[in-house]
Amino acid sequence: MTHLRKLMLEELQRPYYSEHTIRYYIRTVEDFARRFNCSPDRLGPRHIREYQAELFQKRKLSSGTVTIRLAALRFFYTKMLRRLGASPTLLIQKGRIACRRSSARKKLLSSSMRPALLSIGRY
Repeated sequence: MTHLRKLMLEELQRPYYSEHTIRYYIRTVEDFARRFNCSPDRLGPRHIREYQAELFQKRKLSSGTVTIRLAALRFFYTKMLRRLGASPTLLIQKGRIACRRSSARKKLLSSSMRPALLSIGRY
């Protein structure tokens, strides 16, 4: 077991992470590192964008699955590298895919439509 994997496992084995989440996050970081044949702490934003594109285009994963995988990488880069004393210059935007959806919802729910939608539930 590598030093990074051991530290990540220790951090994830807090009371607020389920066994499924722990396995999934570890597997995702392993897959990411294996994809580039390099330790994940030596990979950067370009690699994450390339990995994300591969997940969508080649592996045909859903946006929800890709979002969870990005959450695993966000955990690694923000929690683990900070714990090791590195200053993570990489920020993975939280909910990037979900933000696109919410902005589309905001466009659909324009200010003129909101009162009409709110009055539907009233009798």
